[in-house]
Amino acid sequence: MSIVSFSLEGKVALVTGGSRGIGRAIALTFAENGADVIVSSRKLPDLEKVAEEIRGTGRRGLAVAAHVARPEESRALVDTVVKEFGRIDILVNNAGTNPYMGPLIDAEEWAWDVTMNVNLKGPFMLSQMVARVMRDQGSGNIINIASTAGINPSMLHIYSVTKAGLIMLTRVMALEWARHGIRANAIAPGLVMTRFSEALWKGTPAEQNIARPEDVAGAALYLASDASRYVNGETIVITGAGSQG
Repeated sequence: MSIVSFSLEGKVALVTGGSRGIGRAIALTFAENGADVIVSSRKLPDLEKVAEEIRGTGRRGLAVAAHVARPEESRALVDTVVKEFGRIDILVNNAGTNPYMGPLIDAEEWAWDVTMNVNLKGPFMLSQMVARVMRDQGSGNIINIASTAGINPSMLHIYSVTKAGLIMLTRVMALEWARHGIRANAIAPGLVMTRFSEALWKGTPAEQNIARPEDVAGAALYLASDASRYVNGETIVITGAGSQG
């Protein structure tokens, strides 16, 4: 019998931005490894398809529409998960946005506010709510999907700032919440072949060499499982051959 376990048997996982791309890959990977999974995003129809795929693995799957930038919707989401599943063992903050790709000097206030609310304030508020549930349980695991753009400046200027903030938020949560049995780690992918990042990779020479969502899902499984039980406050960088995103 292996002394290292990647099993999520008996765990309940909540994945935001779970309707496609990285979120969908993480949700299905978790289910395939034994977790019951709740997927959330703004639009229910796409989520229902993923929830059905989760149920196809033999695990419980639930789709709940919620906008991460609206705290009242996050509260309703947490309440629904606790009511239906009784606990939350794993939270993956994957929902994100990037409505503006221009230079900082020309950025308007709305672009800053929208990006900050979805990419940083939203994960903070949802993590705080879920951490209170985890504290009462005596254990929990939070995984934040950041980006290499949060480590090295990129052409996604405001987005870069939000992801840098998410990496620091991860470290602060890990430091403060460890005493409650809660771990918090981040994953910082480079460019990943998803609809979200399509404008950055489609038709480029690097198209065949960039990461796929399942590459990120593998790292998430490691962080969610007991295989990483002594890892806290860290950021796993996924760049393959050094791609940035």
